[in-house]
Amino acid sequence: MSWLWKRFLDHAKSRMTERLALTSYPIPAGFEQKRAMTGPRSRRSEVTTTSWAVKAPAIRQARAACVEAEGPPHVLNFVINPDHHYDLPFFGADLVSLPGGHLIALDLQPVLKRDASHTAPVWKRLQPVFERWRSRLPDGGPIPQEAEPYFSKGFLWTRLPLDDETSLETTVFPAFVDYLEIYLDLVCEARPVQGDRSDALLAGQRRYTDYRAEKDPARGMLTRFYGSDWTEAYIHGFLFDLESAQTSSQSGLP
Repeated sequence: MSWLWKRFLDHAKSRMTERLALTSYPIPAGFEQKRAMTGPRSRRSEVTTTSWAVKAPAIRQARAACVEAEGPPHVLNFVINPDHHYDLPFFGADLVSLPGGHLIALDLQPVLKRDASHTAPVWKRLQPVFERWRSRLPDGGPIPQEAEPYFSKGFLWTRLPLDDETSLETTVFPAFVDYLEIYLDLVCEARPVQGDRSDALLAGQRRYTDYRAEKDPARGMLTRFYGSDWTEAYIHGFLFDLESAQTSSQSGLP
């Protein structure tokens, strides 16, 4: 079985390459690819986690964590982290296939949710796209109250049966395409900000990445596959690396 989310990541790479001036983003040693054997002794199978990352003007880091096994899980966690000198949201796509079904989450996540000057221009573009695709997918259910500050009104969240490949093809993929295209439009149109605004954006980004690093739902799965030490290093040193990246930048490290 091929990796379920390959088409999604291939599309994202292609559109970003076409529209942005991408350069490589350093992936710490040991995180590029990780393999392990999982499952009961009678049915052992290999699971592989592969990482990809780039950067561009207005984008501090765009990265993907890809988990692939012979059966579920198949996971694509794709996040675009904006440079805090640009008034941009995050792009977030969590595409997860587990034995119990598919979990799909797409959003242009606000850095400053209570700031209308930050959220209104995004919602104006996202609202018709969100309403189009939301009407074709079942609601995924409530999210934790503590997570609400980190999602927009356009948060597309659904659960699908494992055998529903039709919805993945006809609804989830085009929704992913639309959300990403809106985000790339915003990036291409963004202009630098400075001073207090840049500081506020950086503080908002830190709140989000700190929350995600603490509450990352993949922690249990990754720990089961690769152990706690590697998992914690991967979460803080690659998936949500804003703090370590800022520390490196301030100390003059590459």
